[in-house]
Amino acid sequence: MNKITIAVDAMGGDNAPGEICSGAVKACNEFDDIEIVLTGDSEKIKSCLEAHPRIHIEHADEIIDPDEHPANAIRTKKNSSLRVAMEMVRRGDAQGCVSAGSTGAIVAGGVLVVGRLPGIVRPALGVPIPSTSIEKKVTFMLDVGATVRCKPENLLQFALMGNIYSQKILNVNNPEVKLLSNGSEDIKGDDTVLAARELIASKGGMNFQGYIEGNEVISGKADVIVCDGFTGNIALKLGEGIMQSLKALLTQEVKSSFMAKAGMLMLAPVVKRIWNKFNYEKYGGSPLLGVKGAMIKAHGRSKSPAVLSAISVARNFIYEDAASLINHDIEKFSLIN
Repeated sequence: MNKITIAVDAMGGDNAPGEICSGAVKACNEFDDIEIVLTGDSEKIKSCLEAHPRIHIEHADEIIDPDEHPANAIRTKKNSSLRVAMEMVRRGDAQGCVSAGSTGAIVAGGVLVVGRLPGIVRPALGVPIPSTSIEKKVTFMLDVGATVRCKPENLLQFALMGNIYSQKILNVNNPEVKLLSNGSEDIKGDDTVLAARELIASKGGMNFQGYIEGNEVISGKADVIVCDGFTGNIALKLGEGIMQSLKALLTQEVKSSFMAKAGMLMLAPVVKRIWNKFNYEKYGGSPLLGVKGAMIKAHGRSKSPAVLSAISVARNFIYEDAASLINHDIEKFSLIN
């Protein structure tokens, strides 16, 4: 394989730049076919970077704050670490970009700097969600925050993009695609969801299986779940909150009595396996689908293992040429105006 270049926003996220730099080193140690360019304050990066022959630095003296208006920040902060990384992808100096920074800025930059694929009206952020099913490892859900309000045509495009991603990146044969709704019956859903169901079913070419309800998101009953970004983001954060609350409650109960502590000692290996299954660090980042390149959003709290995973997702996306496959699917369904 020829070496590929991935631009990594070293200043994005709660643990930047130290954990970002550490994750970049781990990625280069694991994959000998990648070059990484860390964008950001060169002095701060050098102070926490372990020297590596395939890691380079591109200086950028601005940072996009999570509280800033995403589109305005991308337009005005042209020397921000995120904008510089995205400009590398736009010019072809890098094939992919990874950032743990502002989700809104990543979406805005993907559209305004890197550019949408022909025919794609709105991009979508997708995330692999661990499944409780023994047969299925993950379910891919999109959108989880890029496009808040959707038209039926947007949800159709999300289904097409999710179908390709599930096949090529997650290695699922003939993935089952479902729409997230408030019931499994055909009459459920608001006007947009109802129209999207009819539209997706009429296009064919996918293993579309109708609706799925919120209580089945992690059941493994779908390989791809499609929804608007507002619904998807709430569902994702609700799930994260439940896991964090369960961990806190379990810790409280264990501390409450000797018997609870003794029981936990016996259950510790089981609890650890379950917790690891739902650990976001294992699943890398969320791809921004529908743009020209591999744009990967890492979790804002990412430490080095999660950064390594996100870079791995970007690498796989590039080698599978997922953006071109998505573009081909859009053309095939005659969705380009």
